[in-house]
Parts: sequence; C-alpha cells; structure tokens
Amino acid sequence: MAETQSIARTFPVKPKLKPTSANSSTPTPESKYWKSFKTPKEIQTPQTLVSSINSIVFSPTSPHDFAAAHSATVSIYSGKTLEPKTTISSAFRDTVTSASFRSDGRLIAAGDLSGAVQVLDLKTRVPLRRLRGHTRPVRVVRYPRVDKLHLFSGGDDAIVKYWDITTESKIYDLLGHKDYVRCGDASPVSDDMFVSGSYDHTVKVWDVRVMNSGSVMEFDHGKPVEDVIYLPSGGLVATAGGNSVKIWDILGGGKLLCTMESHNKTVTSICVGKIGKETGEEAQQYRILSVALDGYMKVFDYAKFKITHSMRFPNPLMSVGFSPDCSTRVIGASNGTLYIGRRKVKESESMELVDVGGFGQVEEPQRRVLRPSYYRYFLRGQSEKPSEWDYLIKKPKKIKVTEHDKLLKKFMHKEALLAALNGKNPANVVAVMEELVARKKLMRCVSNLETEELGLLLKFLQRYSTMPRFSRFLMGLTKKVVEMRAEDIKSSDELRGDIRNLKRDVEEEIRLQQTLLQIQGIVTPLLKIAGRR
Repeated sequence: MAETQSIARTFPVKPKLKPTSANSSTPTPESKYWKSFKTPKEIQTPQTLVSSINSIVFSPTSPHDFAAAHSATVSIYSGKTLEPKTTISSAFRDTVTSASFRSDGRLIAAGDLSGAVQVLDLKTRVPLRRLRGHTRPVRVVRYPRVDKLHLFSGGDDAIVKYWDITTESKIYDLLGHKDYVRCGDASPVSDDMFVSGSYDHTVKVWDVRVMNSGSVMEFDHGKPVEDVIYLPSGGLVATAGGNSVKIWDILGGGKLLCTMESHNKTVTSICVGKIGKETGEEAQQYRILSVALDGYMKVFDYAKFKITHSMRFPNPLMSVGFSPDCSTRVIGASNGTLYIGRRKVKESESMELVDVGGFGQVEEPQRRVLRPSYYRYFLRGQSEKPSEWDYLIKKPKKIKVTEHDKLLKKFMHKEALLAALNGKNPANVVAVMEELVARKKLMRCVSNLETEELGLLLKFLQRYSTMPRFSRFLMGLTKKVVEMRAEDIKSSDELRGDIRNLKRDVEEEIRLQQTLLQIQGIVTPLLKIAGRR
C-alpha cells in the first residue's frame, strides 16, 4: 500500500480558460539582446550637450571611441569609460554637421555650415588640412573604407566633391543632384565607390574610376533622403526618407527589395548594428537601426523583412551609432541628449590586445578552461556557475495540493465543489467545474445541493457569469441550474433575490455590449477614411 501511494502522482486541476493579452507574450532572445544595452552605473544620467546632435560615428579601431557632432564642436568619448575624452571646437566657425574617422582612427574629418571640411589630429586637436570648395553648408563627409588619402563630401550646393587630402585639392566635382545633398556613405568592399542621397528624392551611386558618364546608378526614394548607408555585403543600400526605410539591390540594377514604414514621423538617421552573440539563431547577424522624430528606435531584420525590436525615448531623435565590437549603442536627441547603452561583453566575445614592445599588438592569453579531464574539475563547489553547455538537473518541487484537489482524489465531488466555492478563487471554482464536467458529475452535484449551498452557487454565478473570461462556460451552466432547481428557487425568498440580482447584472451587460457595438459602428468608418489619406 505504501509503495502504491509513493508511486501515485497528483496533478492539481487548473483552469482551461486563460486570459489572452497582448502583453503576455514572452520576449524573444533578440528582444532581450537589444534590451541589454543599458546606461552604466558610472553614468547615472544621459549626457547632455549644447544643441542637437547631428552626427555620431565610431572609430574603426579598438577601443572604438565615438565622436558626437553638435553646435560648433566635435566631442570625443572614450570607448572604454564612455566619458568625454576631448573636445574640438576652435577649428570650426559654424555648426558641425558631419564627421568621419580615418581607417586607422588617428584622424577625423568634419564639415560645418560654413562650407569648409577640416581634417584634424585627434591627439593634438590641430587642423592638418582645410578643404575649401563648397559654396554652401557641408552636410556629409566620409572617408573610404581603407584609403587614407582621399575623402568625399556633399552639401547644400547639390555637388559631391572627391578630395585629395595631401594637396588640399578636389579631384572631381560630381554633378547630378538637383537639390541639397544631405547624406552619403562609402562602400565596404571598394575604396572607389560611394553613394549619396539628396532632397531631390534621388540616391546616386558613384565610381571614381568611371567619372565621364556621371553616376553609375540612380534610384528614386520617393521623398527627401535623410540618410543612406551601405549594408555589410556591399551589394545592398538602405535609404531613409519621410517615415520609411527602403532596401535597394545594387547588384540587381537598383531593384527595390523592401519598404519599412513603421515610424510615424521623419526618419532622421540609420546605421548597421550586429548581434554580437556567439550562440543562438540570431548570432552574428546584421540589423538596421533607425531613429526618427517620433522618438522611436526600430531594429529591422532585412533578411526576413520584419521589425524585431522597438524602443521609445522621450525626445525626438536625430542620430544613431553602433560600435564595431557590438558593445555600445549611442543615440543623439534634438535637445542635445546622448542616450548611451552598454552591453556586458563576455570574455570569450572580447579579445584583449596587449602591446608587446617591438612586436606590436598580440592577443592576451586566455585563462585555462576547466575540463572533465582535469582533477580540479571535480573539486568545484556548489557556488560554481554552470556553463552554457552544462545540463542542469533540478530537484523537483513539492506540489502543494489544495483542499478541493484532495476531495477530487477521493471522488467526493459535491464536497470538492463546495470547498472551491468557499475558497473565493473563481479560477479554481471554474477548474473544479470543468473537471466535474469531464467526469459527468457536475449536474448531479447541483441537484444534490441544499438551499444554503445553492444560494452560494447562485451568488458565484451572479458575480462571475458576465466576466468575459468565464462567461461562455458559466452562462450555459446558469441556464441549466435555473431550469433544474426552479421549484426550490420559487419556494425561497433568498434564492429569488439572488435570481433578481443575476437578471439585473445580465441585462446591464447586454446594454453595455449594445453601446459598445454602436461606438464601433461610429469609429470603424472614420478609421477607414483616415487610412486612405
């Protein structure tokens, strides 16, 4: 007998009807990844600069410092501490609109509203070259991927210029745009190709090797282009303008692949982000990060053409940047606020470089990992944290059995129903009723209830039968209870009062539903009209 009791397992009854909510969905692994970018404890409040942050760029070399262009200043922040490192302001006469690091991270080029392009040394903050040629404000400055001797710029004079930095002279004037040139990007696969976007709604692809024929490709975004970037493969281009972000296939002749219209206001900046996880389905995949004047940052999976994450900020957003080592995300707002997010990077993800005198930089030797072939592996204590590949064996939790579960186990159906009714938990009561329906004992229990017990059931039905979660099941039960116990209800004043209260609540619920249907009939045509505009 003891063995039989030890083998038998108890399964508590649970309600089959569960509320559905839009917020009840569990977050995806990718959503958890983007939420892991949080403001470090050392930076309690967001960094606030003087004016709107027009551009954010990261250095391509470790530790990946980043520059923020605002007012007549370029502020350099440390990639390790995220604190201000240096400020360059004496070289500029007007508001800085764009900045770009050289491939080795030692120089930075920036353009301002005066029409000049400055090339500065980050250590001395001294202008090394001053490129003059634009007659209107400069809006975009970019270094090629590896080339250290050239750069291109574009401005409100609708001209894209290709510069020789060593001689401070322009090589080409790239004509073709009919309005302000506001953005551009260098190709990740070729130093001779770049792309520019303009307020004339067009995006042009340039190749400095074939300049006699003008741009080598052109496509129409449909609205003034605010930003344009190459995607890592070099064969796709993403453009932002209006409230949409579009993906174009350059290798396919400028074919439009996808349009994302998830923002409510103008998209101001986009950049490429990377999921820096080593494991998982999304590991080492690229995403497009977009920010807009509506205060939202959206993460777009351009391989599956869907939004994977969204984040709200209190101010209109102007610029966004993502570090090459996938550890830092920076967003600039219109009021000068920098929203800096830092993700904790595992030791296996971050490779430390140590400078060895005379031999350059080498990787720091990693700590020896304990393996089952080592003796110390079996001497680990209980505080040892499990590894990703470990299989955890958890001790089964003891199941707490309620009173009605014990009675159901003993086939005392009426007593189980009364115990659930006295427990004042509607989910448990409905669960017991569903179990009795499965056993075909519910109506027999109702027929055997005494007058006081029947009053307890009617009070429960009066209170919860109109709730959307339980109404489908309880309304049918209410009808059968009234039909089966009609004589007992007529003979008791208390039961008649319960029926009157039940009738009043049902009529009130019907009236409410009719009012909601009328409101729906008024709102639905208005939404259809608004959707056509």
